[in-house]
Amino acid sequence: MSKIKIAIAGCGGRMGRALLEGVAQSDDLVLHAAMEHSGSALLGRDAGEFGGTRGVAITADVEAALKGADALIDFTRPEGTLHHLEICRKLGVNMVIGTTGFNAQEKALLGAAAQDVGVVFAPNMSVGVNLVFKLLETASRVLSHGYDIEIIEAHHRHKVDAPSGTALGMGEVVARTLGRDLSQCAVYGREGVTGERDPSTIGFATVRGGDIVGDHTVLYAGIGERIEITHKASSRATFALGALRAARFLKANPAGMYDMQDVLGLK
Repeated sequence: MSKIKIAIAGCGGRMGRALLEGVAQSDDLVLHAAMEHSGSALLGRDAGEFGGTRGVAITADVEAALKGADALIDFTRPEGTLHHLEICRKLGVNMVIGTTGFNAQEKALLGAAAQDVGVVFAPNMSVGVNLVFKLLETASRVLSHGYDIEIIEAHHRHKVDAPSGTALGMGEVVARTLGRDLSQCAVYGREGVTGERDPSTIGFATVRGGDIVGDHTVLYAGIGERIEITHKASSRATFALGALRAARFLKANPAGMYDMQDVLGLK
């Protein structure tokens, strides 16, 4: 059986290097291309220097890099991901998207591209986090009355968006289960005299510091008890392994928009 040919965007970043290592350590995947932006000092260097398979030079020529690839894995920024998406759609290359920070219009573009290629789009590729999403559905149904819901997340000092895509994903699961619209009930910060807490809201708290890979807790605070559902990532390898699992899923399935719940068979 031929190996699945993987291209990696942003290969010099923290997630990119974890993906390079994951592909190099797998038996059924092969590194097809390693990509960086046009101003990167890494261009022309061998991906093997960063944990990948030797013999693949890092390039900024997206179209040339993606020709012949089975899937592109992208954990970069929205503007870069959307540019890559256009080329993937043109060339018929599947795409695994772990990028966060898309607005509603940009998410619609992902859905449009999924008419022609397979797309797995998830705020978090971790198997454990996606199991937590499923657990939150059950918890939110059971604790739908009499419990205040707060989502607390912590990440490293270099993260540029807040709240994290995973925290927002958790909020969306909770809000959907409760029949609420997260855009209407989310509270992203509190300061000064805020008045009593509105029980229909879902609160978010953000911590940034050090080298925290990613901690997420959903707190259900009732009278006399608190229930906390927590996931803590100690290595980016967990996200990389989930993304590679998603690439395998796309190889075996038709074009369409999927998330990690589909990949893991949790729907």
